[in-house]
Amino acid sequence: MLLKGKSALITGAARGIGRASAMVLAQEGAHVGVADILPEVESTAAEIRKLGRRTAFSVFDISDPAQVHRGVSEIREELGEIDILVNNAGIVNNIARIVKMTPEAWQNEISTNLSGAFYMTREVIAPMIEKKWGRIINISSAAASGGLHKQIGYASSKAGLLGFTKTVTLEHARDGITCNAILPGLIGTELVQMMPKEILQMAEATTPARRVGKTEEVGYLIAFLASDKAAFINGAVIPIDGGGLLNTGTLGSRKEISDLGLRIADSNGKGSKE
Repeated sequence: MLLKGKSALITGAARGIGRASAMVLAQEGAHVGVADILPEVESTAAEIRKLGRRTAFSVFDISDPAQVHRGVSEIREELGEIDILVNNAGIVNNIARIVKMTPEAWQNEISTNLSGAFYMTREVIAPMIEKKWGRIINISSAAASGGLHKQIGYASSKAGLLGFTKTVTLEHARDGITCNAILPGLIGTELVQMMPKEILQMAEATTPARRVGKTEEVGYLIAFLASDKAAFINGAVIPIDGGGLLNTGTLGSRKEISDLGLRIADSNGKGSKE
């Protein structure tokens, strides 16, 4: 097992990539704390418990630093200090061109998708520095590289995560901490599977692999990056999209594919906070 005895914390773990990744980390031997704004995250913890791993869950909003402190403290009480942080939670529910997006909508997305990762990382990194070992994995998006029609807040916040990732590496690689970013493409979350058949087929046709990714495939990448085997991978930005980023130019120029982004919200399958 890659992660035997390690303690991990994953945000946005009630469903989608977050839930699947929590299960993969548990299967690899980690004790896993799960957080979400949705109370259904308790069921993820229950499934982890069935694998014989210690777990804890907390319901809180990652865009609120006071709630982050409370929620992480609750999970620490059960699991001890966090060795592995997966900043997975995010929102993509502000759909508008720049001329129509309100400052409030913009700030809402930035606060959750970018500031949330900052609050979570700041909450757990000091013990990592002291132990000279830690893993921080940020779930960004293919939109960070290619942009996304009518989702300027989402694309900007996910691009900001890349700068955040690289800066954490520059500051703390010497402390035995790695910080890497993952860019999921079209992943078969619950919301993606609910897409109209014709839209899903069109999306698959633009992916060189000609299929939707599996949520657990993202989890396998997370588990590897969290392991000692990936100790020299730091500040990396890693797509997991079946080759989809090779079609970035096409995605930006075809309205029907751009509109697809509005239908699936995000490959993480989240239309609300966490």
